[in-house]
Amino acid sequence: MDSSSRDIDFLYEIGTMRHIVRTWMQFGGLNVANVAEHTLRVAWISSVIAKREGADVGRCALLALAHDLCETRTGDVNYLTRMYVDRNEMLAIKDISQGTSLADDLLDLWAEYEEQKTLESRIVKDADSLDCDLELSELSSTGADMSQALCKTRERAAEKLRTESGRALYAVIAASHPHAWHLGTRNRLTSGDWHEGRR
Repeated sequence: MDSSSRDIDFLYEIGTMRHIVRTWMQFGGLNVANVAEHTLRVAWISSVIAKREGADVGRCALLALAHDLCETRTGDVNYLTRMYVDRNEMLAIKDISQGTSLADDLLDLWAEYEEQKTLESRIVKDADSLDCDLELSELSSTGADMSQALCKTRERAAEKLRTESGRALYAVIAASHPHAWHLGTRNRLTSGDWHEGRR
């Protein structure tokens, strides 16, 4: 059976991740990343940690891309709503992947991530958590005080980090500024026509 039609359905469904709001937006109505944006940065955080830990970078990136895939069917939940909501994530991932060229791969990735037995799956779990800390730092730079309100929950999340590199990055994030990447690099002020009073 040709899987082309199901592959295209799958790709359209992936596209809907950009419309899925992450539920912690409820805690302040702030402009938090959607599921697609979150997934992209988790893949990159995972890759950084994997390189530092000597893990399989490609495997980590794939696990990261799959880690919230079921949310196209289940939606997102936060640390409060998890107390009340049961999601059938396994059924969701089976239905999402059924008949696609990636069916077996997606089921394997999902199972690996959920079981948390491999270094790569633990790296992605850490990356998933660290993305929240990066986003809280970004929100703080806009004047939002959500990071102060969620301080205890983030400290508890940090205690659950599974890798040495994840714990090290958490400490660096806490002391970082989200604008350092462009303020401290070559730009018109530091190296260009604004440098040292040039006109």
